[in-house]
Amino acid sequence: MDTIESLWTWEVTHLTFLTVVFFGCLLVLYLLDFYRPPGAKRQFRGLLGAAPFEFEAESLGGNPYVQLAWASLLGLYLELLMIRLVSSEIRIFAYLKNFVLIACFLGFGLGCYLCRRRVNLVAFLLPLLAVTSLACAPWPKVREMVLNLQGFIGKLSEVETWGLPSLPHSADAWAGVLITVALALPLFALVALTFVPIGQVVGGCLERGCRGIPGYTVNILASLAGILLFTLLAFLSQPPAVWFAGAGILLLALVWRIPRLVWTALAAIAVVVWLAVQAGSGTPFTYYWSPYQKLGIRSVGQNGEIYSYELKTNDSWYQQMLNLSDEFVRSHPDVFAHNPPEWNPYNLPYHFYPNPPSVLVLGAGTGNDVAAALRNGAGDVDAVEIDPLILKLGRELHFEHPYSSPRVHAVVDDARSYLQTSHKQYDFILFSLLDSQTTNPFYSNIRIDNYVYTVEAMQAVRGLLKPDGLLLVKYWVETPWIGGRLLELLNSTFDQPPVQLAALNTRYGTPGHFFICGSSARIAAAMRDPALTAYVSTHVSSPLSAARITTDDWPYFYQREPGIPTIIVLISAALLPICWYLLRSTGTAGRGIEWHFFFLGAGFLLLETQIISKMALVFGTTWVVNSVVIAALLLLVVGSNLFVQWRPRVAVAAPYVGIFVSLAIAYFTPLRFLLFSSVALKVVVASLVLCLPVFFAGIVFIRSFAKAGFRGEALGSNLFGALVGGLLESTSYWFGLRFLLILAAGLYLASWMALVRSREPVAAHPL
Repeated sequence: MDTIESLWTWEVTHLTFLTVVFFGCLLVLYLLDFYRPPGAKRQFRGLLGAAPFEFEAESLGGNPYVQLAWASLLGLYLELLMIRLVSSEIRIFAYLKNFVLIACFLGFGLGCYLCRRRVNLVAFLLPLLAVTSLACAPWPKVREMVLNLQGFIGKLSEVETWGLPSLPHSADAWAGVLITVALALPLFALVALTFVPIGQVVGGCLERGCRGIPGYTVNILASLAGILLFTLLAFLSQPPAVWFAGAGILLLALVWRIPRLVWTALAAIAVVVWLAVQAGSGTPFTYYWSPYQKLGIRSVGQNGEIYSYELKTNDSWYQQMLNLSDEFVRSHPDVFAHNPPEWNPYNLPYHFYPNPPSVLVLGAGTGNDVAAALRNGAGDVDAVEIDPLILKLGRELHFEHPYSSPRVHAVVDDARSYLQTSHKQYDFILFSLLDSQTTNPFYSNIRIDNYVYTVEAMQAVRGLLKPDGLLLVKYWVETPWIGGRLLELLNSTFDQPPVQLAALNTRYGTPGHFFICGSSARIAAAMRDPALTAYVSTHVSSPLSAARITTDDWPYFYQREPGIPTIIVLISAALLPICWYLLRSTGTAGRGIEWHFFFLGAGFLLLETQIISKMALVFGTTWVVNSVVIAALLLLVVGSNLFVQWRPRVAVAAPYVGIFVSLAIAYFTPLRFLLFSSVALKVVVASLVLCLPVFFAGIVFIRSFAKAGFRGEALGSNLFGALVGGLLESTSYWFGLRFLLILAAGLYLASWMALVRSREPVAAHPL
C-alpha cells in the first residue's frame, strides 16, 4: 500500500511540474505576440481580444514629467518586489542570486527598445499574475513542487546548499538540473516580460515628452523614491499582500485617466493581492515578513501544554525556542530522562567557562543561548541579532524571557559590523550557529554570514577577546570541508588547534559542531573535570577535510574552492538563447546594439555589485545599509547630471580618466583602512574611495545619452549591458571581489574605444 501511495505521489508531482512548465511556455509565446514587429507571423491571432487594452504613452495625459515619475517609481519598486518575493518563495533563485535582477534589466531594456510601439496593459498584468501564482502557490501540489526544486539544484553544485552535499555528475543529478532549468527559464522570461510595458512608458517619456537632462534626472529621482518606498515597507515588516497593494496604487496613478485600464488594473491587482494573502494558508504556521526573510512560527507541545516554538525561514527549519528553566526540567523528567539538562547543547559551553563575567552572543536569535548564559551565571550579556523581528518574537514568546533581564543588552546589528565597531572586550564569545541551518547566505537576498567566517573576521574576534577568554563557535557541520574550513580559520587565528566535539541531536536541543579555542590555561583547567573529559571523548566530531580558507576578498564560505559553480554556468548558458529569442521575436535583434552604451551598462552593474558588497562589509550587511548604498549611487548619478549641466563642454576624456584613477584607488585601498571609529568620517571616506567611480561614469553616460537624443535604443543597450554585467558578476566566485574592479575597468575602456570609433566625438556637441 505504501509503495502504491509513493508512486501516486511521484506521478502527481511530476504531472504538476509538466503542467506548470507547459502553461508557462505557452504564456510566454502568447505574450511575445504583443511585441512582434508589424507584418510578422503571430502565434495567437487576434491576441485573444486584448486590443482594447492598448494605449500610447502620450494618451496617459497630464504632465509628461509626472507620468515619467510614476512609471519610474513603479519600475524600481516592482523590481525590488520581484527580487524579494521570487528569491524568498522560489528558493532556487535565492541561490541564483542575480538572475531575477537580470530578468528585470532584460525586460526594461526591451521596453526601451520598443518605446515607439503601443503599450498593452494585459501584457503587464498577465505575467505578473503568473509569477505571483507560482511564487505564492496557494495550491498544495504546486507549492510542494516549488519547494522540491531546491533538492534538484543541490545535486549538482560545488556549493554546500540547503544541507545537500555535492554529488558526482550522475544521470540522476543531471536529470534534476534539467528539471530545474525547465522551470527556471519560462519563469525568467515571465519576470522579464512583466517589465517590458514599464520600459516602454519610461523610454517613450524620455524620448518624446521629457527630453534632456531634466527628464533623466526625474527618472533617477523617482527610481530612488521607489527604492525608499519598498525599503520602508520591508523595514515595517509588511507582507507581500501590502507590497502588491502598493504596486497597484502606483499602477492606478499611472493609468487613472483611461477608465477601461483602471478597472482592469483594479481587478488584476485584487487577484494578485488575494494570491499573496492565501500563501501559506492551510499550514500550522503563522507567517511574518521581516526586513530579511519570511518567518513562520508554530507552537509544539502535548496534552495542551506548549513545550517549544518552531521557527522557519523561507520554509526551511531554522531554530526553536526551548524552555530549559529549572522549573520546567523538574516538572518534565521524561523529557530529560536520556538527555541530562547539564549536557544540553545550550548549557554545554559553560562547562568550559562557568560564570563568565561578560558574554557576547553573535546570532542571538530568539534567545536560547542568551537564556543559557543567564542560567549559567553570566554577569553581563551582549546579544547581537541582525533580524529585528526574530528578536521581537524572542522577547514576546521565549519561555524564560531572557531579553527582559537587566543583565542582557540586545543589539540589532550584523555580527561582522559589531565585531568591527565594538571596543568592548569579553570573557566569553559565542557564535550561535549564525544561519548555518539554512547553509545558504542568499536566503535573505543579502550575504548575512559570509563575512563572519573569514580570516579578517576571526582576527576581529581575537581583538575583542580578553587574554584569558574563550571563543566557542557552534556550527551545524553537515559537510566535512565546511568543518575543515572553520578549523583552519581558527587554527590560523589563534595559533592552536581548537577543542572539537559534536553535540548530538536530542529530543530537546539543537545539535552542532563545537570549536573551543582561546586561553589554553582555561581550556586545560576545564578538561581536568573527568565528566567533561568523558563527554568530549565520547562525542567525537566526524572527520574533516581541507578547503580553501575564506577572506574578505573571497568570502564564499559555502563554496569549497574558487570557480563558478556548474549550475550557474548551465543556467547562464541557457539564458543566452532565451535572451536572443526574446530579442528576435520582438524585432530588436536586427536593430543593433549601441556598444558604447552596452559597455557602460555592464561596467556600471559590476561597480554597483562590488560597492554594495564592500559597503556592507564596512557598515554591516543589513537591509537598510544596502538600500542606503543604492540610494547613494543614484544620487551620485543625479550629481553627474548637475555637473554636466554646469560644465557641458568638458572633454569626455576627463571623466574617463576619473573612472580609471578612482577604480585604482578603490582596488589598492585595503578595507581595514576605512574602518574609522567616527561614523561620519567612515561615511565620507568610504563613499569617496568606493563610490567615486560612479560619479565619473554618470558624467560619461549622460553626455552620451544627450548626444544620442535620449533615444530608447541607447537606454535599451545600456540595460542589456547591465544584464551581461550581472552574469559577469559570478566571476567573483573564481577570482574574488576585487577582480570585479579590473573587469569594470576593462568594460569602461571598451566603452571609450567604442566612443572613439564613432563618427563624431561627444565633446563637439553642446548639451
